[in-house]
Amino acid sequence: SGGTTVPLEHNTVRFVDNFSAGTRGSASAEYFLENGYSVIFLYRLKSLEPYVRHFTGQAFLDMLETNKSGKEKCIVVKQESVAALLPVLLRYQSVKETGRLLCIPFTSLADYLWLLRAASESLADLGPRALLYLAAAVSDFYIPANEMPTHKMQSEAGPPTISLQLVPKVLEPLVNTWLPHAFVVSFKLETDESLLISKARGALTKYKHKLVIANILQTRKNKVVMVTTDSHYEIVVTQEETNSAVEIEAKIVADLKQKHDHFITVSHC
Repeated sequence: SGGTTVPLEHNTVRFVDNFSAGTRGSASAEYFLENGYSVIFLYRLKSLEPYVRHFTGQAFLDMLETNKSGKEKCIVVKQESVAALLPVLLRYQSVKETGRLLCIPFTSLADYLWLLRAASESLADLGPRALLYLAAAVSDFYIPANEMPTHKMQSEAGPPTISLQLVPKVLEPLVNTWLPHAFVVSFKLETDESLLISKARGALTKYKHKLVIANILQTRKNKVVMVTTDSHYEIVVTQEETNSAVEIEAKIVADLKQKHDHFITVSHC
């Protein structure tokens, strides 16, 4: 979940970043937990996290007040905020007590790739019961270490010329070597709707994983397309559902759980 950075120097001052707040990944993690999964949550440091995402920045502090009890001051939740905070807190405590959520932060592209491999290999014994949900916004380009300057680039040297290389695609070793029996889901984000399905199908053909969740940048919060090798269909959140605080990630995860359950059953036949 979240974006990866690509350093421009070994002693990094400047970097290229990918746009992602981690909204989809953090929300989806909550719904996977609610559906009985245990979750290894790889996330960009300081991006949104499950449960915490509901109370970011000043919003959380506005829910609290100090209360003097005897000689000691204590912090209490404002009465008008209890209804919003309590259900989230109870869900978080339940997950924490059962040890079903492991959060691991990353920052750079290299961090993410190594952690993804380690997490994948740790799940190998689960076979078809393992599900990978690759919602991170991974950089497509990087600077190889042997082409990167050691120290901060100096402005006195004039405008820099930076040559970016294509990042090796990890879906191929993930599907073929690290977790060959898992249910692997990737994402495809486009800005041109006419390319969406063909690009998603192209990825499925090339990497042989199970499903691509395709979405358009401008409508990604209320519509996605679930693409398999032989079908595709939309999952949509209506305005009425949005007004009732229904998140599209709840529908996505519910749909994936059905598919994953069927995949497990078929794999064991």
